[in-house]
Amino acid sequence: MEERGRLPWRWAVSGALAGAANGLFGAGGGMILVPLLLRWVKVEEKAAFACSIAVILPLCLVSAAVYWARGALDLAQALPYLLGGLLGGFLGGRLFRRVPATLLRRAFALFLLYGGVRNLL
Repeated sequence: MEERGRLPWRWAVSGALAGAANGLFGAGGGMILVPLLLRWVKVEEKAAFACSIAVILPLCLVSAAVYWARGALDLAQALPYLLGGLLGGFLGGRLFRRVPATLLRRAFALFLLYGGVRNLL
C-alpha cells in the first residue's frame, strides 16, 4: 500500500469504476467496488463493505442529480423506496458488526449471482 496521506491510484480507479456503474445502471457501484477493494486494493473484508457504503452515498447523489437534471427522475415515485431503503440501511448498519465476514461475503456473492442471472434472463 502506498504511504499514508496519499491517495493510492488504485482507490481512485476503483471509485471511478463504481461511479460509472452507478451512473450507467442506476445502481451497482458497490458490486463493482467491493471486489476491487478486496482483491485489487487489498482492503480487509469488513472495511471494504463499510467503505463501499460510504462511497455509494455520494455516487448515488451525483447520479440522482444528473438523472433529475435530465428529467429522468420522478422524486414522488422514488420516495417510498427511499423510505424503505433508509429503514433497511439503518437495520443493516446496526447488524453489520454482529455478522461474520464469511457470512457477509457469501450473502454478497448470492446477491451478485442473483442479479447476474436476472439480467441474463
